[in-house]
This record gives sequence, C-alpha cells and structure tokens, in this order.
Amino acid sequence: MGIVKGETVDCKKENRIESAPKCRYLSMPSKSNSYSKPDFWSQKAFKEGYPARSVYKLQEIDEKFSLLKKASCVLDLGSAPGSWTTWLLRNLGENGKVVSVDLNPLSKSVKGKNLVFFQGDLLDESVRNKIRENGPYDVVVCDAAPLTTGNRTVDTARSRALVEMAIWYAENMLKPNGNFCVKIFQNGDQQKELQKMKLLFNLAKGFKPVACRAESFETYLIGLGRKGEDEGKNGETL
Repeated sequence: MGIVKGETVDCKKENRIESAPKCRYLSMPSKSNSYSKPDFWSQKAFKEGYPARSVYKLQEIDEKFSLLKKASCVLDLGSAPGSWTTWLLRNLGENGKVVSVDLNPLSKSVKGKNLVFFQGDLLDESVRNKIRENGPYDVVVCDAAPLTTGNRTVDTARSRALVEMAIWYAENMLKPNGNFCVKIFQNGDQQKELQKMKLLFNLAKGFKPVACRAESFETYLIGLGRKGEDEGKNGETL
C-alpha cells in the first residue's frame, strides 16, 4: 500500500480546477470491512458475491438519482476490492464499459470482458493519460477513503483532498450531461466542495445512504448533468 507524497496546492483558479491536484499523504486502501462483527449489509454482500458492503451505497444512490444508463462508460476511482466495479458490470449491460483504478488490486472474483483495470496512483501522469485514453465518461464514481488515523480533523482533511482529486477527474473527463458521485468525511467541508460542484453540474447535492453505518461520518456528494464548456455557472445546490 503506497502513500502519495507531494505538495498540497490550491487546485482552484477563478473557481475552476485547472490542473491535477497534488495532495499530501493520500492513499486509497482496500475497502474491506474493518469492523469485527459483520452486519446485515456485510452478510448480504457475501451472499450476493460482492467483495464489500459498500456496494449497497452505490445501489441506493443510483436508485435515487439515476446515475447510470445502459451502455454507459463509467470511471470507478479508488475501486479496490471491487464491489462498486462488480455492481457496475452487472448493471451496465454488454455494451457498457467500466474503467477501474486503484493502488491495490481488485479481488480475483472481479472480472468482465468490458472491464479495464489500472493498478496505480491516480495522481501519476501516466495513469491519468491511460484513463483519459479510455474516456470520455458518462459517469465518474469514487468511493476512495484515506488511511485513517483516528483523528477526525486529520482524517477529514485527507478525505477532502481525495474529493478534490475526484472532482478534477469529473471536470476533465466527464461528457456533457455526465453524472458524478464521491464519498467525503463530514466536518463542514462538504459544503465547500458542493459549491465547486455547483459550477460544474446542473444539480449538486449531499446524500447519506441507509447502508452507511450509523456511527460513520461519511456521506456522498452527487453531481448531476455535467455542464458544457459554453454553459452558464448557475447550477443548483440542495
């Protein structure tokens, strides 16, 4: 498991993200269940052949916001062990495509003829170029989480850096009218990120799925309808 080290920079210029962010001490660890006692969602995931319980968060988000359409091209950022990738493959149809990226490998059970997987650092230029070559994308999703320390201030700052990276991908690699979903640890910063997303999407909204653990301070930011370059900047934030 690698740690990305680099300078933390202001990625916003005139309310636009102009270059790929360089974020300090980021990692995208495998999203395996770190709780000692499997809950309802963990058991359900095991029975249905998913590597982790997080799949039901994406399922609920899609049911509520209709992120996904058949035959979409989807970018899954921070995808290991592969629950979101697996769900996407099962729901896209044969003409869809999933480009999945993580520092860690996917579970061996995650396979599909319409799956492209890159193991590498999302901040690395060569990885970005490979992702770009397989786009543009109808949907970008990101369930990445930083290595946690137990210090909420530190953990939420690291989470926000990942969110900024995901927003950069959404801005630069989504098709017009494309959709976006990213996880964030709550401490008030989600409102700042929603304001950025308001410039990029017709609608930006926070949403916490039922499948999130009650004690968790994670939530998700949803962006619907990526604006074209010639569109105005008056999106709606709810």
